[in-house]
Amino acid sequence: MMRTRPLKVALLGCGVVGSEVARIMTTHADDLTARIGAPVELAGVAVRRPDRVREGIDPALITTDATALVKRGDIDVVVEVIGGIEPARSLITTAFEHGASVVSANKALLAQDGAALHAAAGEHGKDLYYEAAVAGAIPLIRPLRESLAGDKINRVMGIVNGTTNFILDKMDSTGAGYQEALDEATALGYAEADPTADVEGFDAAAKAAILAGIAFHTRVRLDDVYREGMTEVTAADFASAKEMGCTIKLLAICERAADGGSVTARVHPAMIPLSHPLASVRGAYNAVFVESDAAGQLMFYGPGAGGSPTASAVLGDLVAVCRNRLSGTTGPGESAYAALPVSPMGDVVTRYHISLDVADKPGVLAQVATVFAEHGVSIDTVRQQGKDGEASLVVVTHRASDAALTGTVEALRKLDTVRGVASIMRVEGE
Repeated sequence: MMRTRPLKVALLGCGVVGSEVARIMTTHADDLTARIGAPVELAGVAVRRPDRVREGIDPALITTDATALVKRGDIDVVVEVIGGIEPARSLITTAFEHGASVVSANKALLAQDGAALHAAAGEHGKDLYYEAAVAGAIPLIRPLRESLAGDKINRVMGIVNGTTNFILDKMDSTGAGYQEALDEATALGYAEADPTADVEGFDAAAKAAILAGIAFHTRVRLDDVYREGMTEVTAADFASAKEMGCTIKLLAICERAADGGSVTARVHPAMIPLSHPLASVRGAYNAVFVESDAAGQLMFYGPGAGGSPTASAVLGDLVAVCRNRLSGTTGPGESAYAALPVSPMGDVVTRYHISLDVADKPGVLAQVATVFAEHGVSIDTVRQQGKDGEASLVVVTHRASDAALTGTVEALRKLDTVRGVASIMRVEGE
């Protein structure tokens, strides 16, 4: 039987995403009512600049007092799309205290304080949903914590930032340099005026922390995630990647150790073979590759950012939370029972592509090979080119730990015949 009294929704933030959430709630009101089993009503919209014209939103709903809005007591669901740590954290906990469930797209807050927010939701018997926090419109969090709940996930590897993928794809397809590709991304609206959060990997690292926590039933904070940006990737790196039959992507990688006793989470540029499904992800799209015991290999693909795609994920959570509200239940909360330790980057084992500038004379290769052997790093292939007393030496290793590779590079820098280390790139997806 359809309930006639509406479920009341408070919207915190009315920017690119928030305005789309409000628009969809209005234009799809009948469909949402049918899917939920009751009408949903936008009961208030908290903003910082109340004088701005917001098409399709009743000005009477606009307020600058977000705290008063979430304290009203008649709000069923709070949708938080303002981002940042504060005041979002205080507003969410206040919402729980006053009887509302929460839908959030706040990756930074969830990566930093997800455990505390889940605890607050559990204490008050409310939902905390955040599908939009990781990969825009791509359904990912719900499959990981519900559809694959009976499986053992071993690895989650993906492209989770559309800005960086656009830039790297442009460098790959046109031969453009980093700055040229970034300028185009900015002109097209893919990159912010200050792109630091994207290109230095902060955005992807927050998402990696969330994904690792869900996948491995372990609390993983932002500080646990190794982060390396992509600003040092050059056209020469792409040329080397092509010679290996690879391309370069900024990847978020969360994996369980081979013995199952620990996990790692990291973000960094990496070469991946052109045969890998992630290699074909172009433009500003996102894709996440999941490997599990029973299901095997799965890939989730789609637009990872933008007002409409992110709003789609928010509305999906809103429908789920409203259904729970009507039935008097809550969905899955935090699952951290495994409590696995998070290993440091030094323990991560992978392959490496190292480009060295060396003297072009006999014996250099033997010296370099000796250093690799002394540090327990096995060489897969070597390519050397020389001219006029200078040469480049490209070494691709077999799998080795990051700590062993770091020690190797430090020793290489001390050789008189090594002029410099031009680049170091991890090789993933093999």
